[in-house]
Amino acid sequence: MKKLVSLIAMMTLTLSLVACGTDSAAQKEAESTTSEAATETAAASTDDSKTYNVGVIQLVQHPALDAATEGFQDAIVEKLGDKVTVTIENASGDNATCATIANTFVSDNVDLIMANATPALQAAATATNSIPIVATSITDYASALDIEDWSGATGVNVTGTSDLAPLDGQAEMLNTLFPDAKEVGLIYCSGEKNSLYQAKEITKYLEKYGYNVNDYTFADSADVATVVQSACGSSDVLYVPTDNVAANAAETINNVALTAGVPIVAGEEGICKGCGIATLSISYYDIGYNAGLMAYEILVNGKDPATYDIEYATEFTKEYNKSIADTLGIKVPEDYVEIEME
Repeated sequence: MKKLVSLIAMMTLTLSLVACGTDSAAQKEAESTTSEAATETAAASTDDSKTYNVGVIQLVQHPALDAATEGFQDAIVEKLGDKVTVTIENASGDNATCATIANTFVSDNVDLIMANATPALQAAATATNSIPIVATSITDYASALDIEDWSGATGVNVTGTSDLAPLDGQAEMLNTLFPDAKEVGLIYCSGEKNSLYQAKEITKYLEKYGYNVNDYTFADSADVATVVQSACGSSDVLYVPTDNVAANAAETINNVALTAGVPIVAGEEGICKGCGIATLSISYYDIGYNAGLMAYEILVNGKDPATYDIEYATEFTKEYNKSIADTLGIKVPEDYVEIEME
């Protein structure tokens, strides 16, 4: 009987110890889970409280760049709300001012720089190799940043969106509108690398249609009227690529070309509004907006601009300037959309 009692006591003690061990393990697991949850909650709380400072360098004020900046700001504010402060600085077309603005943003230690147009991008890239840069209104990043081995991403602290509309499509448009023309003059600023890139590329396509192509370049806005007058004297039709100086001088270009009766095909809607007959256009608001989404991915989700592929517009619209078309007596195909003039 004593043995039976002892055996029962031992079994009870063993079960008690097992239960205690199980309770202890469960408690430790619960404590561990609680600790991990607390850590995650703290991290989330830290992320939620983070604010961002973004500096925007816009080369010059004109409709295309204004729309791109607006799109960028709309996107990043939609994503971050009052957690982001966007400071917009306009360089008034001066490259040196772009550099000053970029250096100021670097000194202020902003979280990201948005560069709107090629000189703005070049200034920002010179000013910093560590602060992320998202650019827009850039036709060709490889030529803008002197990248020889192009793979779709820059390999440095820069990414963004391109304003390149298909140059083969622009050439096809010119041929559709002016099939009997012989001489095509290209007008652009010699100091803009993106304009030079476009001129070289579209020349290849225009020559396939049998056109003789000549370049007429100006160094700055002071030369525009003289250069356009020279081009009109030797050309049946002119082509103006996406070019910031040309965009600002569109009225001057129009005054000379319209007087001479020489039509212009433009690289983008803003220039077409000022002096062109037609354009195969992208939406600058959209590419700016997409740049804003890219900035969000970099700031919040840690995407690396060095490996973040440049994004391109996917939608293009055939547009025409009714006023200039009517003045020159040029009939535009029915599938072209009339540009709304402000």
